[in-house]
Amino acid sequence: MRLAGPGSSVTAEPRARKYKCGLPQPCPEEHLAFRMVSGAANVIGPKICLEDKMLMSGVKDNVGRGLNIALVNGVSGELIEARAFDMWAGDVNDLLKFIRPLHEGTLVFVASYDDPATKMNEETRKLFGELGSRNAKELAFRDSWVFVGAKGVQNKSPFEQHVKNSKHTNKYEGWPEALEMEGCIPRRSPAS
Repeated sequence: MRLAGPGSSVTAEPRARKYKCGLPQPCPEEHLAFRMVSGAANVIGPKICLEDKMLMSGVKDNVGRGLNIALVNGVSGELIEARAFDMWAGDVNDLLKFIRPLHEGTLVFVASYDDPATKMNEETRKLFGELGSRNAKELAFRDSWVFVGAKGVQNKSPFEQHVKNSKHTNKYEGWPEALEMEGCIPRRSPAS
């Protein structure tokens, strides 16, 4: 059987090797690989991947309008809990009950979908700020936001992206573009 005709050559393109969660390079020892994508408009739900495990996605049917949050043990990298909080029509107290009692070192992965901010109050914004967010204080209706923070961080998180909802720059009618963020998060060392 001939695959190529006379005079043509078939060359296999070298395929880029993908690492955990599709990262272009492996993470260093004692780091957790992650990739997350905010929702696109109100059509495509967000995704949160950690160490090659999909924590939240439309396929897993555990995402929803508002803030999609996965809590992860910062030492083991194991998922503690994943929930979606409707920030348009939901009760902000459900979100507060979820993030107030976090233990020191808990990693918090947040991906917005549709509207992350309408029900946000000062306490919610302050709590996200304490987890390392720079942008929670200014989040507004239909902004796109992805963020990884942790309980007990001393500085602002390097893992945060935010795009304002603006009719002049929106990619979709009424919504900004989806955000994608990936990286390597250092594991916390177990308390000695």
